[in-house]
Amino acid sequence: MIQDSIKNKKIKVAITHGDMNGISYEVIIKALSDKRILELFTPVIYGLSKTLAYYRKNLNFNDFNYKIINDARHAYNQKINIINLSNEEIKIECGKSTPLAGKFSYHALEKAINDIKENKVQVLVTAPLNKSNIHSDEFDFPGHTEYLAHKFESRSSLMLMVHDNLRVGTVTGHIPLKLVSESITEDLVFEKITVLNDSLIKDFGIERPKIAVLSLNPHAGDKGVIGDEDQQIISPALVRSKEKGILAYGPFAADGFFGSDTYRKYDAILAMYHDQGLIPFKTLAFEGGVNFTAGLTVVRTSPAHGTAYDKAGKNISSSKAMREALYLAIDIYNTRKKYEEMTKDPLPTGLMMDYNNGRNNREPQELRRAQD
Repeated sequence: MIQDSIKNKKIKVAITHGDMNGISYEVIIKALSDKRILELFTPVIYGLSKTLAYYRKNLNFNDFNYKIINDARHAYNQKINIINLSNEEIKIECGKSTPLAGKFSYHALEKAINDIKENKVQVLVTAPLNKSNIHSDEFDFPGHTEYLAHKFESRSSLMLMVHDNLRVGTVTGHIPLKLVSESITEDLVFEKITVLNDSLIKDFGIERPKIAVLSLNPHAGDKGVIGDEDQQIISPALVRSKEKGILAYGPFAADGFFGSDTYRKYDAILAMYHDQGLIPFKTLAFEGGVNFTAGLTVVRTSPAHGTAYDKAGKNISSSKAMREALYLAIDIYNTRKKYEEMTKDPLPTGLMMDYNNGRNNREPQELRRAQD
């Protein structure tokens, strides 16, 4: 049948449209405008076709073509596809947070999650949403990470920010700063180290990863003078990690750690709280940074930036982080598959070199170089 011949034979990537009043549609359109990207995967946007048409016209991307489909199983190969969430007339208010934008952010996410559970799509890339306008009885979570962990019944997940070889995770997530200290326990630190170590091995192909763990207090507490959490909680968690064969080191004072370039010696860094890890990460890698949720049974990435209402509708936003989120999702999916194959049928040590070098799908890297 003709329809069968045009069905996708590549990895299908679900792309949720996020907040339609932010820069999501702009970065999605720009990221997918290079037709070479369709050689790597088949994109399936979960959003609003009329909204996509609006931004296509507003941004003057008149040669950006796409197919409207009803089911991800019928996605067209070598085409950009969109699953339309509604045919109603939707008011677009660039740069504004509205309940309607939150409603459709949630609908897109729910639809994509259901499809990935049914294997209609293989990986998930989420455009930025607004945590305040999406909040509801159905979405009572601080953000994507916590919601996805709930939906995929993950015992433990980890927000991991990625840019090339820089990887920064956090023990605590989107919680008030005043709650950080009481939330950090030895078990939680050990759990997050374990999730991070497993992800580095299975998702990034690093055979013996080295993890740096940051202190909670300035100067790692100065032997208890500035707090005792580093000695009483973090250090014992590191001992437990080493007993399990994990190469985890620290606790390191965060300021000197990043200021002295020590971070370059490690495969990943585990910070104690959100801003401790994300301020240096975004300083070093804001434009191309990616948020990856480690610990899930599925692959999910997102550009590290937010809705950027101040730039919405102005055609000034960079799509680099969205492109990197797409590439990283494909890389991790392929690396995870290779790891699963290897553990089912172990290869001789000499044949594992490509796997242990990390990135096994070279096409995204080659396309990165051509686009940058």
